Amino acid sequence: MFIDLNNLFLRRNAVSRSISAENPDGKPGGGGRATAETTLHPASANHARGLGQGWKLSPCIAIGPGETATLMDTEGPGCIRHIWVTLNERFYRSAVIRVYWDGQTHPSVEAPIGDFFCNSWGAHQDIVSQPVSVNPTGGMNFYFPMPFREHSRITVENQSGEEMPNLFYQIDYTLEPVHQEALFLHATWRRTNPIPVKENHVLLDQVEGQGQFVGTFVSWEQRSKGWWGEGEIKIWLDDDDEYPTICGTGIEDYFGGAWCFGDNFSAPYLGYRKVSGDDVGSRMIMYRFHVLDPIFFSRRIRIELQAIGWQSDGRYLPLEDDVASVAYWYQTLPSSPLRPLQNVTERSIDIPS
Repeated sequence: MFIDLNNLFLRRNAVSRSISAENPDGKPGGGGRATAETTLHPASANHARGLGQGWKLSPCIAIGPGETATLMDTEGPGCIRHIWVTLNERFYRSAVIRVYWDGQTHPSVEAPIGDFFCNSWGAHQDIVSQPVSVNPTGGMNFYFPMPFREHSRITVENQSGEEMPNLFYQIDYTLEPVHQEALFLHATWRRTNPIPVKENHVLLDQVEGQGQFVGTFVSWEQRSKGWWGEGEIKIWLDDDDEYPTICGTGIEDYFGGAWCFGDNFSAPYLGYRKVSGDDVGSRMIMYRFHVLDPIFFSRRIRIELQAIGWQSDGRYLPLEDDVASVAYWYQTLPSSPLRPLQNVTERSIDIPS
């Protein structure tokens, strides 16, 4: 099932399928069949007038306020290889993507769609990494392999108060046997706004099972003057009690930088960017993907981020910043329900004018 340049040439017992608004079921020979009567996006039929069937009559879908669209509802076994979407930036936090595996009634993936693709603060940011690539102008790509044995279902819910007129998407997957040791992708979004004094942002908890943590995307707004990233990442594994097994040395260190970051960078597994502002009110994004260094757990895992700055006398200053995160991990099924997603008001942000 694993594919890279070292085995790309091997013959495989797999068939390729692709789901989009042009072929919503992914059926063989099912693409480009829409007519003006069957299109999933009636507004597009006008563009193809005079051309007819086969001429891009159903390139996207619209999702009304409060409505949920099912993008994928497919029997296994198989593996999702690539997801591409694009949508207006104003829906990055209010639209929610969910993924369900093998008949579980609760999602294994639940996050605002922008944050899931490493974009936040209601603005597009280019991301150049191996698992997630976001390109001009807003083409979002997700490459973490997502195996499923029995069934896969992907939905997008529009929790805004307005219609989402254009959601473009394509889900590329294979139908093939799934290795007996395969684990299932999970992702959850959390926000702490503000972080209570002397408390941490909980990036991940309530995980029961065996698996590996494979990365995180974090958006951060600083609320105090000066350097904001002196805090540590702390990772409790399995039987850890008061103290964690893994403890970092600073936010910028964990995300692959040093000495207060300095410049923006986007690399295959690590990245940082200042999105807006200067000093108080600055907004940043960061990602780290544990592709070459996954963090393994046998029974449970908990991850927290500290928010620490400096006081004028050289002491640490616990911060009350706005921190949100997506955690990505693989684990066994059945999995426990994710912590309930905060509502659209609690997720909202002030967009700079």
